[in-house]
This record gives sequence, C-alpha cells and structure tokens, in this order.
Amino acid sequence: MRTLEVDLGDRSYPIYIGGGLLEQAGAYFERHGLTKKSPVLIVTDTHVAPLHLQKVEASLQSSGYRTIHHIVEAGEPSKSLAVFEEVMTTAIESGLDRKSSVVALGGGVVGDLAGFVAASYMRGVNFIQMPTTILAHDSSVGGKVAVNHRLAKNMIGAFYQPEMVLYDVSSLQTLPDREVRAGLSEMVKHGLIWDQQFADWCGDNAGKLLSLDTEALEYGLIQGCEIKAKVVAADEREQGLRAILNLGHTLGHAIEATGGYGEYLHGEAISIGMAAAALIAVHRGREAALYERTVELLRGFGLPTAMPEHLEEEQLISAMMHDKKFTENKIVFVLPVQLGKVEIVSDVTLDEVRRVIAELKGERQNV
Repeated sequence: MRTLEVDLGDRSYPIYIGGGLLEQAGAYFERHGLTKKSPVLIVTDTHVAPLHLQKVEASLQSSGYRTIHHIVEAGEPSKSLAVFEEVMTTAIESGLDRKSSVVALGGGVVGDLAGFVAASYMRGVNFIQMPTTILAHDSSVGGKVAVNHRLAKNMIGAFYQPEMVLYDVSSLQTLPDREVRAGLSEMVKHGLIWDQQFADWCGDNAGKLLSLDTEALEYGLIQGCEIKAKVVAADEREQGLRAILNLGHTLGHAIEATGGYGEYLHGEAISIGMAAAALIAVHRGREAALYERTVELLRGFGLPTAMPEHLEEEQLISAMMHDKKFTENKIVFVLPVQLGKVEIVSDVTLDEVRRVIAELKGERQNV
C-alpha cells in the first residue's frame, strides 16, 4: 500500500493506493477519527453496488459505524439536480447530522454527485472518496464536485476536499474493457501536461495497462495522482495553474453534452479533445510531430481521436459557449507546447475551433 499527501494546509488529506482497501474501510475511518455516533451515507451506482457495497458496509459496521446507502443508476445522466435531490432526501430521512460522513463508492459520476451532496448537506459534512475506476484516479483528487445541467457539464458545483481517498486497485479488475481504455485517457493526460517521460512510459506500457497488470497499474496511478496533487496544491481553486488539468476538456465536455451525456464516456470525449488541442497548437505554429505523437499515444490505448461525423458543428459550438471557459466570443484552451508541457491560451476563436472540428471529422475513427 502506498500513500500520497495532497498538501492544502488544514485541508490536506491522504490518498491511499493498494489492494484490499475496501475491506479495511472501517479501520481507515477509525484512523481518521470519524465519529461512530453519526450515520454514514454510502452513495454508489447499479454497476458497483453488486460488486463492492456489501464488503464496504460490512467493514464499517464491524468497526461500529451505522451505514445507509443510496444506489443511483450507473452513467453520466445521474449527475443531475434531480438525482442530487433524491440523495439529499435519503440523507435527511436517514437523520444525517453535521458529523456524518458521505462516502462516494464508484467512479467519477458517483464521486462528483456524492461530493456535491457532502458539500451541500448542512453546508458541509465529511466526504470520503472510494474510487472503483481508473478514471477516478483523476476525478477523486482535487475536490471538484458538481452535477450537470442539460446545457453544460459541471456547471453546478463546488470545491470541496475529501477527508481521504481510499483507492482499492483490486476493484479495477472488474472493469469492462471500454471503461479501462477511457480511464487511461486521463492517465495519459497527466503525462502530456506535466511529464514527457511519464507520457512515453504510458505509451511503452499500454499493453500492460490495458491488461490491468498490477505493477504497471499501481505505478501509473501513483504517478498520475502525484502530478494532480502537485497541481492542486499549487492552485486549489483554479485561479491559474490548475487549469492545465483541463487539457482536452473544452471540446471534450461539448462532445459529452452534445451526445446527451451517455453516448461517449468522459475519457473518450477527452481523448478527442486532446487531439483537437494538439491540432490547434500546430495551426498556431507548433511542430506537426506534436499532434502526431499525441494521436499515436491515444490510439495506442484504443481511444478515439477523430470527431464523430454525426455530431453537428453548431451544436458543439453552442455547448462550448455555455462552458465556464467561454467569454467574449473567445474560448480558453489548454494547448500543448511540447510533450509534457502546456500553456493556457485565452484567445482561441470559434473559427479556429470550427476548422479543427472539420479536420477531425476527416480523420479515420479508431474505435
């Protein structure tokens, strides 16, 4: 088991990464001094509950905690105000108090939803992340919690840090192949924004990562979490540096919204978005090899890098205009400078985006 610390002063918290940690949840709750007098609400989804809910509840109950749970439908549509209200109703009816804990047991959707519940209930209660997907190695770290609006992704949310992240890598063995690929998209992203050697390592070890080789997976997750922890520690509320974590997200979020938050997994949409960002950078004077290497890395994981033909350009543009990064007919993009280094650019025009959308529709789809 390995431990990383997200250094945020009095809001600092550890990330525990290892096998069999869900069965030890009660011991970690005790280690962090979480009270046994107040109920614990576990939020999970229909995919994760049959696999992991019982072992987490059993561990907490054996340590003296009283648990209740709320199971939402798996998938991005559960990141909605309607489902948020349903979970809040469960919290109120179950008698959660100011010292209660809300546990996110699942992937990024569950983490964002449960985190927003924890941030909002009685103006904030304890929040614990128990990610069960590869993608969640990114979303569970940093304290961004939110739900979607039908017009834009993550528009309603907060910054709210967890007490701890309990990352049981053995839970990843149950992931479908598509979820594995999509999760590794964010791992590659961490290399592309911060560490060329790590990006190259991801490419060289794509086969091991896709087959969920334990040693490769733990190393990749540790490196990815460490990069994000450094960025978050330097800029918790995204006033500057933290925005580099949005590489691929500007267009990626538009793809998700236009596809109805279900057609494309987050990592798939972000993969296309990273290809688009690299292509914009090339149009602005960077070497063509930057785009070519980015696409090569992503395709090595079976990820899409072409724009789906059926997504209409103006719908994508409209979705981007509702994004938090749009202002005065210009869009903030994170663009690569070289592999492992990016810059935040605030003057990308809609015409530049339209050109890239058209060009990426001309690329052959990889998956």
